[in-house]
Amino acid sequence: MPRWPKRALVSLALLATAACPRAPRAPTPAIAEPELRIGLAVGLPNASIGGSEGGELFVSEAASGTAVGSIPAGVRWVVVPDSADPSRLRLMKPDSTRTDPLRGIAVVNVTENRFVVANGRRYRGRISITSGRGGLTVVNRVNAESYVAGVVAPEIGARRPDELAAVLAQAVVSRSFAIKNRGRWEAFGFDAYADTRDQVYLGVAVETGQAWDAVRKTAGQVLRYDGDVIDAYFHSTCGFSTAGVEEAFATSRTRPYLRPVSDDRGSGHYYCDISPRFRWREEWDGSKLRAILSRTLPTVTPLSGDGLQRITDVTVSRKTRSGRVGELRIVFERGDIRIPGPDVRAVLRPEADRLLSSAAFQLTVTKTNGEVSRVVAAGAGSGHAVGMCQWGAIGRARAGQDYRSILTTYFPGTKIEKLY
Repeated sequence: MPRWPKRALVSLALLATAACPRAPRAPTPAIAEPELRIGLAVGLPNASIGGSEGGELFVSEAASGTAVGSIPAGVRWVVVPDSADPSRLRLMKPDSTRTDPLRGIAVVNVTENRFVVANGRRYRGRISITSGRGGLTVVNRVNAESYVAGVVAPEIGARRPDELAAVLAQAVVSRSFAIKNRGRWEAFGFDAYADTRDQVYLGVAVETGQAWDAVRKTAGQVLRYDGDVIDAYFHSTCGFSTAGVEEAFATSRTRPYLRPVSDDRGSGHYYCDISPRFRWREEWDGSKLRAILSRTLPTVTPLSGDGLQRITDVTVSRKTRSGRVGELRIVFERGDIRIPGPDVRAVLRPEADRLLSSAAFQLTVTKTNGEVSRVVAAGAGSGHAVGMCQWGAIGRARAGQDYRSILTTYFPGTKIEKLY
C-alpha cells in the first residue's frame, strides 16, 4: 500500500491545527488596590479625633459597627481607656460627658475631600482606635496609593527636575516594601509602623504634587523576583557599594536580588558622593568609650560580675564581602568580646541615643599605658546599606538613568510589574 495517503492525512491534520489555533491564555486578573493598616501610635494614654475644615466625622463601635455619634467640623473628642476595663475605651466630648465603654472605635469623614484628624494630624481613609493593657493603639486604614503618597516625600525629600527618576524609584520601592510586609505586625493589629521601623508616613500634610505625580506615574507597580513581590529595602547612602542583606540583618537569609552592588560611576567618583553623609568621622576618648560600651554591650552579651574591665584594644576582626565590618573585637585585660556585624552600629554608638552611621569604617586606636585612650572611626555612608541607595538613585537620575534602570541595578534580576 502506498504511503502517500498517510502523509496526506498528516498534512490535513497539520492544516486543521493551523486553522484552529489554541485559545489564548486568559490574562492573570489584576488584584484590587490593597488597603493597608498603618500603626500611627501604640501605648498612648489618650488620643484626640476630629474632622478637618468643614468635615463631619462619623464614629461607630469597631466590633459591632453600631453608630456612636458624629463629631461636628472643627470639634475634637478625646479617647481614653476605660478605667474599669482596659480592653475598652470611652469618648469624652467637649462638655466632659463620656460615652459608655466601647470595644474600639472606627472613625471616617463623611464629607467629600475632607480628612480625619488624629492627634492633630490629617489622614486619608479611616482611623480605628483600640485599647489594651498598654494603652491606646491608633491605626490608619488607607488605600496603598494614598499611603505611598504620604511616604515618598518624607523618605526621599523634595527633588529638583533632573532628579525626578529617583522619586519614581522611591514610589515603586515604598509600594513594594509595604505590600510585601503586610501583616508583619499582625499581633498589634496593623501592617506597618508609621516610622523608621517600616517607612516614615506622615499623612496628608506631607503630600506634595511631586509625590502624587510619582505615585500616579507608577500606579500599582512593584518589584518582583521569580513572580513574588520582593523585600524592597532602601537606605540613605551606601558610600561605595550596597551590602548583602545577610551582612546587615542577622536573621536574614541571602537573596539574589539583595547582594552588593557597586555605586562606582568612574574616575574615582560614586553616584552617592553628593550625599552629606557620604563620608563621616566619629571619635571617642577612653572615658566616653567606656561609658558607651557599659550601656550597649549588655544588650548583646552578658558581662562578668565585676563589670567592664579595662579596655586594651578595639579592632576590626572580620570584613564582609562588601567591605564592611563583619565583626568587631573588643579586648579587655582578661578575654575579649566579639560583636557580629549586624550589632556593631548599636554597640559602638557615638552617643547613647544615636546609632553609628554605618558599618563601613576603619579604626585608629591610641593606647596609653596599655589601655585604650582614644578611638577614631573614619566611615562611609549612612544606614544599613541594603537595597536601593537613595542618594545613589538621585545621582543616577542626574546622570540620566530612568527609574526602571535605577531599580533593576540596585535589585539585580528583578522586574517591575503592575500588581493592580
